[in-house]
Amino acid sequence: MAEVEQGTQSYEESTDESEEEESEEEPKLKYERLGNGVTEILQKDAASCMIVHDKFLALGTHHGEVYLLDIQGDVTQHFDISSVKVNQISLDESGEYIGICSEDGKVQVVGLYTREGFHESFDCPIKIVALHPQFSRSSSKQFVTGANKLLLYERNWLNRWKMTVIHEGEGTVTNVKWRGSLIAWSNGVGVKIYDVNSKQRITNIARDNTDLRPDMYLCSLCWKDNITLIIGWATSVKVCMVKERDPTDLRDLPSRYVEIVSAFESEFYISGLAPLGERLVLLMYVKETLEQTDNEQCARPRLDIIHHLPDSYEEISSDALSVRGFQENECRDYSLEHSNGESLFYIISPRDIVVAKERDQDDHIEWLLEKKKYEEAMMAAEISQKNIKRHNILDIGRAYINYLVEKGDYHGAARKCQKILGKNMDLWENEVYRFKKIGQLKAISRYLPRGDLRLRPAIYEMILYEFLESDYEGFASLIREWPGDIYNNMAVVRSVLDHLDGAPNNRTLLTTLAELYTYDQRYDKALEIYLKLRHKDVFQLIHKHNLFSSIKDKIVLLMEFDREQAVNMLLDNEDKISIDKVVEELKDQPELQHVYLHNLFKRDHHKGQRFHEQQISLYAEYDRPSLLPFLRDSTHCPLEKALEICQQRNFVEETVFLLSRMGNCRRALQMITEELQDVDKAIEFAKEQDDAELWEDLISYSIDKPPFITGLLNNIGTHVDPILLIHRIKEGMEIPNLRDSLVKILQDYNLQILLREGCKKIIVTDCLALLKKMHKTQMRGVCVDEENICGSCHSPILPADAAKTFSAVVFHCRHIFHKDCLPSPGMFCNICSAKKRGPASGMSEV
Repeated sequence: MAEVEQGTQSYEESTDESEEEESEEEPKLKYERLGNGVTEILQKDAASCMIVHDKFLALGTHHGEVYLLDIQGDVTQHFDISSVKVNQISLDESGEYIGICSEDGKVQVVGLYTREGFHESFDCPIKIVALHPQFSRSSSKQFVTGANKLLLYERNWLNRWKMTVIHEGEGTVTNVKWRGSLIAWSNGVGVKIYDVNSKQRITNIARDNTDLRPDMYLCSLCWKDNITLIIGWATSVKVCMVKERDPTDLRDLPSRYVEIVSAFESEFYISGLAPLGERLVLLMYVKETLEQTDNEQCARPRLDIIHHLPDSYEEISSDALSVRGFQENECRDYSLEHSNGESLFYIISPRDIVVAKERDQDDHIEWLLEKKKYEEAMMAAEISQKNIKRHNILDIGRAYINYLVEKGDYHGAARKCQKILGKNMDLWENEVYRFKKIGQLKAISRYLPRGDLRLRPAIYEMILYEFLESDYEGFASLIREWPGDIYNNMAVVRSVLDHLDGAPNNRTLLTTLAELYTYDQRYDKALEIYLKLRHKDVFQLIHKHNLFSSIKDKIVLLMEFDREQAVNMLLDNEDKISIDKVVEELKDQPELQHVYLHNLFKRDHHKGQRFHEQQISLYAEYDRPSLLPFLRDSTHCPLEKALEICQQRNFVEETVFLLSRMGNCRRALQMITEELQDVDKAIEFAKEQDDAELWEDLISYSIDKPPFITGLLNNIGTHVDPILLIHRIKEGMEIPNLRDSLVKILQDYNLQILLREGCKKIIVTDCLALLKKMHKTQMRGVCVDEENICGSCHSPILPADAAKTFSAVVFHCRHIFHKDCLPSPGMFCNICSAKKRGPASGMSEV
């Protein structure tokens, strides 16, 4: 174990290096020796006691000296109290008064700024002294001292000191702690608590380890707060809470009592204790047995952080402390003091004082860096960016990058550059040159900044040239990923052309060159390369940059590359490349010309009407299945030309269609029966034309052909009377499936009869319902008033004199006449008869 020579040097350097290497758990505390003036004091004297205030420290020595120290350990005041050991020092909360007791029986309670106070010498060693926490503000100026008795001193109204014996008869008082109105002290029997306000002793907690000498294993006391006392004695630890007694309890007992909320045994002897939030800090004296001799010797003391439970504890951390002279120290030589304002713990031994404090974020980050946990260190720095002082994210990140490079993880280091270097272009360039020096430019290429903030063009070009020399695919990938304006495009183009001199057909280089030409807006050159390579992006290039004027003489190349995309592009952009131009360019490629015109016809039957005649030959040559649909849909196709071509090529179906469309149905039927010999198609054709003469021709042709007769019997029942066919069949002719055909005819006839009867029933029912509705409507009354006029004389129907009788006729058509105005009593509406709507004979007389 290495000893620390300088007082302010980090105490962590004095820990066991082998243990540090093996331990992966981060320590909770950090340590440093209290140096400066303390170092000089302890070289010629030994520490006996110390008290800690938020503003300063007070150190007592074996030679009877008391030193006031600042937080760094520098001496600010010095008191020569005695020639023997100072046993205890006490301060009030304000830090204005100090109490000192020594082995020669001297007790002094003085003001640090007034020098007024109490001075007394006793005839026995005084072990303890404790000032009232509010000593400077209190008029009674209370304090306690102890040897064989515990004495309370206070000033009376005459400004004289009054002494009261609080306790005696149980041996020497070894420790005392005053908090609020409660005084806790220990002697050889146990621990007592006294309430100054009620002037009552409220508890007595017995000592557990009675077999150990109480003067060798001193009791440690510490108030966690105004009601919680922590007791450590030998290996026993107890946490006690002072509680108010129930006021309804009528027994003659103190108003307060103590409850032990936690009690457990520690592994080693307690030399001191202090609270740390809800946890406890224990300073423990350790003895270890030598394997060779089985003798015990003093080991390094331990400082443990524990979480106490009702009857046990959980260890949070444990550190072995390398204090000077630990081999000669006893349990009583150590003590632990803490600062209430900060989480500072002072480990006092005769030749050394060590300060322990909670580790902050800087310490946490430093530990992570030592353990090479750079990722966690960066995360911790980002979270606590405002609180860290010794570290910053950039330095941690650069250390991380260096570590990855040293480890050989070049891609990982390059990836981290993106996050760590951020917008610092100078650091970026330094890293790029470092990666170049170690031959790893390719690793960092993917992560270079290429957005709003960019490096110098030369940096990007250097990386591109590196790829161009050894990796064409990687070079092409960078050209695709990087914006075209972050490097000198023409310089890169020249380099690519130089490499193409040695490999003129390299597709990767040619494709990349086309992309470079595109970035440089030299689209014509890019288009030539894409067409040469038959690259899939050629159509995207044309659309994106509107290069239709450049492809008018390259239509054949585009069609040969991808007919479907080329045709769709040409048809979508007729306003830029006319139909006539496309047809003209494809005149030497009739098959491609057909593909274009066919797709044009599918989109619009009329746009390419002037090419329909030409299309007949193209369909006949390259796409006969589409010829008949074309002839059916086209209204601009010359039928004579089409008939001539179809007859030359012996296209029967197309010829039949054209003959029927030209009105020569008999010839068309003849071709079906004689050349195709397809009775079903002949029957279908006759049904479509629905011409009696065609049926007659078909029957005449079929009468000596049994298969045709069978087909006719099966299909003509609904168009021609089957009896006509049956009568003309020669006797003795064998007709296949005749019985089935006759059964089908009868079934069809029965079906027709059923359909007719069903329709008749429906019609009769509907007629009857409508007749009833009409009769009901006509039987309704008709309103005749002054507004109605005679349909003949056009005078009002009703006379002006209401008493005068009149006679009027109202027809069902709602026309009204004076009876005298009708020509005869024939009862016909003159108006409806004139309009030839039939005689409206129905009438009503009024």
